[in-house]
Amino acid sequence: MKPKPEDEGKKVDIYRDTWVRFLGYANEVGEAFRALVPVSMVWASYAVAMTYVSADAVDKGKKAAAAHGDNPGKTTRIAVAVVDTFVWQALASVAIPGFTINRVCAASLYLLGKTTRWPLPVRKWTTTAIGLSTIPFIITPIDRSVDFLLDSSLRKVYGGGEKHE
Repeated sequence: MKPKPEDEGKKVDIYRDTWVRFLGYANEVGEAFRALVPVSMVWASYAVAMTYVSADAVDKGKKAAAAHGDNPGKTTRIAVAVVDTFVWQALASVAIPGFTINRVCAASLYLLGKTTRWPLPVRKWTTTAIGLSTIPFIITPIDRSVDFLLDSSLRKVYGGGEKHE
């Protein structure tokens, strides 16, 4: 991931600017393969994604602690950073995309069963391909929608609409 010119002075965020970011999409891949693998593997993909979400939230809490030193309200700012990051990541990286890919795959498997005479293994592999190919198209709209949702709700509760990037 190439840094943008306006980001030149920023430090690299391992959870947002490196390959580690893709661990947040593990559950979408798991959902795409649901028709082909044991359900335990799908749940394992959710464990990977939630580990990523939790690690990012802890990282943002540590960064908030370092940024606020011993200033008054430090504990609140740390809590806000952790909660904001965790909720955003849980919605934008796990819950909404996981549900979306699950439904896309379920619908495609159903429709392929109704409209083709393809053997079941071919329908399952096609469903997986459809699910995997859907992932890049849903990321940005979901991220923006979750930003809007949090800006309109939770971020108003703790003031300032802070995003912890």
